[in-house]
Amino acid sequence: MSTFWSWWVMSLIVLNLSAALFLFWWAPRAKIPTMPDGTSGHVWAHGVLREGVRRLPRWWLLLSAGAFVAGATYLTLYPGFGNHKGTLGWTSHAQLARDVAANNVNLDEMLKRFQMYPVEQLAHDPAAQQMGRVLFDDNCAACHGRAGKGNVLVGAPDLTDNDWLYGGDGKAITSSIHDGRSGVMPPWASLGEDNVKNLAQYVLSLSGSPHDAARAAAAKPLFATCAACHGPDGKGNQALGAPNLTDHIWLHGGSVANIETTIGGGRQGHMPAWSPRLSEDQIRVLAAYVYHFSHADDAGRQ
Repeated sequence: MSTFWSWWVMSLIVLNLSAALFLFWWAPRAKIPTMPDGTSGHVWAHGVLREGVRRLPRWWLLLSAGAFVAGATYLTLYPGFGNHKGTLGWTSHAQLARDVAANNVNLDEMLKRFQMYPVEQLAHDPAAQQMGRVLFDDNCAACHGRAGKGNVLVGAPDLTDNDWLYGGDGKAITSSIHDGRSGVMPPWASLGEDNVKNLAQYVLSLSGSPHDAARAAAAKPLFATCAACHGPDGKGNQALGAPNLTDHIWLHGGSVANIETTIGGGRQGHMPAWSPRLSEDQIRVLAAYVYHFSHADDAGRQ
């Protein structure tokens, strides 16, 4: 704080305290004209309510005096009175540094214990879950939701259904978080609008959803183009991140319109790499928390 602003703050404090002290001293001694009945003469409600004049109660005077003493003591011991650093030498930066250092000691001990277990086992450790929940809320919930249910509007997959684009074991989840993922579904509008509609019906047929059988049959030969990624049976390919089309889980929505949009316009998905932001140990704990979403029932069988 510059010298000018230091004196400005000090002047405001002195001015306000002086005014308050003056009022504190003067108020009990002030002579207020009163009527013979002890009231000020101010009336309301046609004389039903009258303003009385009483001395300030002793408890209020003692409490106010204590507040002045406490304020003066605080400004003496701690920073606050301009550039005065306080006789205790306390600073918020030093307090934060001490707290962070103490927290890091406890955190390091906990993370060393976590390193002893694979992600799958760590997923059921209460301490790891508590830490993982904080990491997930801070870094992942914006897209996947706090409950991990995903968001079809942004193509963020549901993490609770045990349906994984790139694999759902501890190693695969750790890799997804550490390195990120980028998925591309190319647009097939060049096939023509009618063929796109036919392919949408064929895709619906793969999962046993209601569909137009004639359009699905017409599109079956065209699906050979899609089979390069999704497989001839539509089961997907985790090496490529190509989703399984035979279940009822849809990354961008499973309505006819959604599927036609996906086929005709393509899709692009990006899972950022968190290794620049999180440590290796934090990523393992986060992977364990994500693994726990779809394996919560396994805890009772450990």
